[in-house]
Amino acid sequence: MSFPTLEPAVQPRELDLLVVGGGPAGLCAAVEAAPSGVEILVVDDGPRFGGQLVKQTHKFFGSKLQRAGVRGFIIGDDLHAELTERDNVTLWGDSTVLGIYPDGVVNVEHDGRYWKFEPRKIVVAAGAGEKALAFPGSDLPGVYGAGAVQTLMNVHGVLPAERLLMVGAGNIGLIVSYQLLQAGCEVVAIVEGLPLYGGYQVHASKVRRAGVPILCEHSILRVEGREKVETAVVAELDNWRPVTGTERTYDCDAVCLAIGLAPQNTLLRMAGAEHGYIAELGGWVALRNDRGETSVPGLYVAGDCGGIEEASSAMIGGRIAGLDAAHHLGALGGADYQQRLERLFAELESLRAGPVGEHIRAGMAKAVAL
Repeated sequence: MSFPTLEPAVQPRELDLLVVGGGPAGLCAAVEAAPSGVEILVVDDGPRFGGQLVKQTHKFFGSKLQRAGVRGFIIGDDLHAELTERDNVTLWGDSTVLGIYPDGVVNVEHDGRYWKFEPRKIVVAAGAGEKALAFPGSDLPGVYGAGAVQTLMNVHGVLPAERLLMVGAGNIGLIVSYQLLQAGCEVVAIVEGLPLYGGYQVHASKVRRAGVPILCEHSILRVEGREKVETAVVAELDNWRPVTGTERTYDCDAVCLAIGLAPQNTLLRMAGAEHGYIAELGGWVALRNDRGETSVPGLYVAGDCGGIEEASSAMIGGRIAGLDAAHHLGALGGADYQQRLERLFAELESLRAGPVGEHIRAGMAKAVAL
């Protein structure tokens, strides 16, 4: 399906469902809604659909629905391929949603042109951005975010360093550390400010077996080097303050920051969705009902832009939003909709079960306020 060329002055083109973001949540929203036959446009600013899945070479956990045992980039390619077979779905890569306005008009830059749409439903699955950390030397070449390291290594096949210090021992820090080891980079240490690492035990065990120390209640003090990273200095923390005399210096040519993500909520705010600051979900997020619909009728949030979670949870959240949007477009019968919705709710509840998901459950209890 293709759209005719639109000029800036023409009236917005009507559309059933616009999905903003072609990552795990956005692709799954479109996959779930597509069988209903509604007209769908998926817009992503990257050259390849899949979002963070493109960078994920590890195998997923969970159930069959969550693609357990399948590597992330394969999941992204499979979802993309499934949508390309649908005549009612259009996929726009290398494109940017410039604005979602309170009157319902959406502006998109695509193929060097300016497009205007008036969707009946919108799912925003814009993902998240990496949090930064400022310290002396943090502007030297060789200080990376974890996403940049994964892009270089897993997408482009470029080894970012020979010896690297990892800052952050959540799942991202642990997984990227192991991927670096597999690629031939020495990880000199992983430092974590909290008393315990936040990632899964299975990931921590893998890097520890490889001889990488995980130093909890430690943080980076500074990076030194003339034109690039040459050494990194870390120290123990006491109530988040460096303890004098505990400094350690590591010879390394790179430092990777894996200290968390922040939801990308710009478009949701522009559209007028009500927000709240929820620390358990990573910061400011749109308030919504249990199907992802925000305070703006017909505007849904899914994936990391609505709260930082694992990709498996983002995919199910996207499916719930896409299913609900299609149902309220009048394209799904009540019995079929309810059955599918209950199955997805059960899958999501299972993913968030146990002590690991406790903070997510607490955060979602605050976010689901409509």
